[in-house]
Amino acid sequence: MSRGFASLCLLCAISQVNWTTSTVAGTFATLDHPLAAYGTFPTGVSGRNIVGFYRDASVVDNGFLYNGSMYTPLKDPLGETRPNAISGRNVVGSYQSGTDNSVHGFLYDGSTYTTLDVPGGRNVQAFGISGNRIVGGYWNSSSNNDHGFIYDGSNYTTLDVPSALVTYALGISGGNIVGEYEDTSGLVHGFLFDGSSFRTLDAPLANHTEAYGIDGTNIVGFYLDSSNNSHGFLYNGSTWATLDDPLGTGTQAYGISGNDIVGVYGDSSGIHGFVYTIPEPSGLILLVIGGLSIVGMRVRRAIAHRSSIPGELSAPQRFYLYQ
Repeated sequence: MSRGFASLCLLCAISQVNWTTSTVAGTFATLDHPLAAYGTFPTGVSGRNIVGFYRDASVVDNGFLYNGSMYTPLKDPLGETRPNAISGRNVVGSYQSGTDNSVHGFLYDGSTYTTLDVPGGRNVQAFGISGNRIVGGYWNSSSNNDHGFIYDGSNYTTLDVPSALVTYALGISGGNIVGEYEDTSGLVHGFLFDGSSFRTLDAPLANHTEAYGIDGTNIVGFYLDSSNNSHGFLYNGSTWATLDDPLGTGTQAYGISGNDIVGVYGDSSGIHGFVYTIPEPSGLILLVIGGLSIVGMRVRRAIAHRSSIPGELSAPQRFYLYQ
């Protein structure tokens, strides 16, 4: 496949992560934007600041920054805006042009929006940021496939899991990148890339795993169980734990910073954001997966991103938003 620039580590070996299964007890708090009519979607967190978007009564997505007490609009002047991640003052995401419906990534530094477009790519979306490095995904017409990318402020480099049909880079922390890939059988797996090699992240008892956010050694995302129900997860490098919001019928985790995790859950009234606080080590309770796991919502690969069905989540929420 011709990509226009070099792919990273096509010969790197993929190793399998061995998981310990458990459920973690912590504190969930619902986050609903006051103007949301069709859902609130917090997608990234850095310290006390949370970014994401809400869907209004006109079924338009509006970006926001929430600092714990007030919401500030995030609006790229070139189109409908969906922030995905934040690091310090810097926010990355994507916007859909109001003139031709084309999709572009963006970087917002607190005062200026800068468009991020991979050379030769379409549907460019930025999903994660750490320092001056940004990761995301794009579609390439030559290969007719979706690829991950890394942007260092000057150059774009394609990131493809070896032998994968599709790769998306969704989160970054220092030299570590997480995301998801689709194998030749159509199965979806999470991955961790440390700069030289890939490790597959497959949650136990799952038929679909996606790694969305990373902070240090902690990784969050979601998995689908054998009944195609959605559960959030937290993986700390040795232990894997399920995150199920008790108010919902399914949970997906998107971002992590310190002890805070953000994501969404669905119920009969619609889709809601949440902030989950990880207990301190002395209060951490790990329970074997079983009766305490809440039945998750069904998640479909085929997305209807304008769906108004209460409580219906699409998988994944972020990088299929514009397809």
